[in-house]
Amino acid sequence: MYPLEETTESSCSGCRQQHPHGILYGILSGRKARHLDCGTAAPTCHCKRRTVCLKDPKTTCRVASDVLVKTMSFLRSLPSFRQLPRGDQLSLLKHGWVPLFVLGLAQDKIFFEVTDRPDSSLLRKILLGPGSAQKEAEQPTLRDVGKLRTCLHQLWNLDLSPKEYAYLKGALLFDPAVRGLDALSSVEGLQREAWHALQEIIRLPRVDDSARFADVLRAAAAVQTLSHSPVAELFFQPVLGNTNVLHLLTEMLLTQ
Repeated sequence: MYPLEETTESSCSGCRQQHPHGILYGILSGRKARHLDCGTAAPTCHCKRRTVCLKDPKTTCRVASDVLVKTMSFLRSLPSFRQLPRGDQLSLLKHGWVPLFVLGLAQDKIFFEVTDRPDSSLLRKILLGPGSAQKEAEQPTLRDVGKLRTCLHQLWNLDLSPKEYAYLKGALLFDPAVRGLDALSSVEGLQREAWHALQEIIRLPRVDDSARFADVLRAAAAVQTLSHSPVAELFFQPVLGNTNVLHLLTEMLLTQ
């Protein structure tokens, strides 16, 4: 695969280069052209809102699809998950497939590069009207990719073992915060067991490594904040088109 690009504010340098017609861009965006200079590292820099796509979609989407299949295999291999009411299974799948998929990307050390979408210019959105703007809003941005990469780096820095990844996936899958669960008490118990098992594994070779467990909790919380749409659009839209990823996963689950 490809080396990860840095996602610091310095990666936005060259905003002027991305928008060489600074005056026209400034008029259309309602800002003065001088505000497009990313050297100020402003958190609202427009560069972070640029829509992006995979630089090598053929290769990356194939690898991402493999990770997604492994994710579903993990779900289907858990007797505790299969024994839950079908409605609860679907709710947990809807809520948790992106966090589990990202954990899979981290576990398999998946690297990727992105590039600007060829149709992401502001002028094009204005000329094509509201429909284009709505579609554009669904596309992943440089900010979305930056958040995803931050999560991956956090997980890689933890150097989790396969067993630690398995229990972390279980802890994120069995989330009692999901609304409308019929077997809420069972889900609460399953998550509690997963966290306890993970904590025991982390402590085993180190006697007491509460700091590392705290790092795992922070990484897990970060993964759960990722928006679903950008992940789905980035990794699966090139191969699935308008097919909804969740609908596909639901069919895979129901045909088990």
